Amino acid sequence: MPENRFRQTVDGFVGRQLNRPECVLAHSSGLLLVPDWAGNGGVSVISPNGKTQRIAAKHPTSLRPNGIALEAGGTILLAHMGDTSGGIYSLSADGHIEARVLQVNNQPLPPTNFVVKDSQDRLWITVSTRKTPRADDYRANANSGFIAVALPGESQATIVADNLGYTNECVIDEVRGHVFVNETFGRRLTCFDMTGEPVPELKNRRTVCTFGPGSYPDGLALDTDSGLWVTSIVSNRLFRVDADGCCQLMFEDADDAHLRWTEHAYVNNVLGREHLDNAKSMHMKNLSNVAFGGPQRRRLYIGNLLGDTLPYIDVDATGVAMAHWDVSLGALEHYL
Repeated sequence: MPENRFRQTVDGFVGRQLNRPECVLAHSSGLLLVPDWAGNGGVSVISPNGKTQRIAAKHPTSLRPNGIALEAGGTILLAHMGDTSGGIYSLSADGHIEARVLQVNNQPLPPTNFVVKDSQDRLWITVSTRKTPRADDYRANANSGFIAVALPGESQATIVADNLGYTNECVIDEVRGHVFVNETFGRRLTCFDMTGEPVPELKNRRTVCTFGPGSYPDGLALDTDSGLWVTSIVSNRLFRVDADGCCQLMFEDADDAHLRWTEHAYVNNVLGREHLDNAKSMHMKNLSNVAFGGPQRRRLYIGNLLGDTLPYIDVDATGVAMAHWDVSLGALEHYL
């Protein structure tokens, strides 16, 4: 754990009655989108004035959106993390659901963790583990996760990086040609060089940063100074990792006894849902994701996995504008 002073309070909260807001998506208009597991699943929309409304999925079975992405015209992509099935689905503003990507390398997509779209409209998809149930891979030696890419309009994805230690969120640094990914139970932030068209190739795998006891890297965001902002579930930590791999703890809201209990389970290969689903803290409820928003992209909205609202922190850094930052909202403009 880095030796430095860190924050223990946030600047505020937005949203109400959220249901498993694991991932946050911020748009230049001030609109915020988070996944919602109520009923058959959907998305909660937080307007710039703070009003929270829900788009319920009109689907015969439950969708469990974990990561989400936004397309031009207001369509929202959902990474479905079912108990045994996965895939990428689209959700329109009226709740209509369409299957987008259900296979990878000619096999059904396992429970799917995350999706993000790049400037070429390619979908980057992460699968944390091939094991069922997922908790069987909450292990330091986990290596069945992968990153896949689906080209525009294609329903089949291609694995571009494999054997990852519980793959979580990834960031595509298109300016420098890098892909960064969190390996949650491998406890490391990993970087690849990105080459090739149209299907990218990821090469020169290397570890940027290794995290210590109590830290399980999950969410990831990039700032304009090449800094990577990383959230940790369980310990409710927020780190900034600079371009040289130097890691600074920026925020923490953790319970020492709970961290000791969780760490003992982790090192003895018995970590389970009970350790992740009962995180102890003063205010935070499992910080899982981070997104830069606000007029200057200097406000960090933080996914709050077990909470019903979103915390935010104002920082000195400026976030990189993601591919969805100023796309047309289509019917979603109704929520402005």
